[in-house]
Amino acid sequence: MIRLLIADDHALVRGGLKQIFALVKDFQVVGEAANGTEVLERLRQQSCDLLLLDLDMPGLSGAELIAQIKEQQCDLPILMLSMHNEPSVAARMLRAGASGFITKNCEPVVLLNAIRTVAAHGNYIDPGIAVKMLLADTAEPHMKLSERELEIFRLLTRGHSLIAIGEQLFISSKTVSTHKTRLMEKLQVDNMADLMRYAMQHNLLSS
Repeated sequence: MIRLLIADDHALVRGGLKQIFALVKDFQVVGEAANGTEVLERLRQQSCDLLLLDLDMPGLSGAELIAQIKEQQCDLPILMLSMHNEPSVAARMLRAGASGFITKNCEPVVLLNAIRTVAAHGNYIDPGIAVKMLLADTAEPHMKLSERELEIFRLLTRGHSLIAIGEQLFISSKTVSTHKTRLMEKLQVDNMADLMRYAMQHNLLSS
């Protein structure tokens, strides 16, 4: 029996997943969570064999959430479920500690295969993304950004000011400015217009 914890901020998604798993004899949903804080709480209260984790949830999410989960349960298999199909996003989550990455528009058979593989401590990547990863140039500059730099990059391209970013990330605007300078050097851009152009060219505005 594979015991699952489902983490997604949309109740309809969680409900749909539970309906699929109810038809599978060796799957059991032992808990649900709607945000990162709830994920950590559920893991303290209930053991499971696999965490099915949505990439984008309110508050703590993504690589930062994975890091905290691994501090709490280092051996817990994590399968990421996301709307994003960009190879760079999948690669970041795998580097952060996830064992698998699939998209929300995958077929149920792909989902079930991924769960069984990851629960057995294997690795699984959505076939479509795997092909893109093989074809992608992994030496692209944005692949060299740290998680903090990438977070600030996203917020900058969404129009947030240095002060607003600092308040959101609980760091000083001076620290944000330092990260901005470093990430722009890594991306080899000189101004915000070039930064936005880079984000558009590499399909990173929604990542």
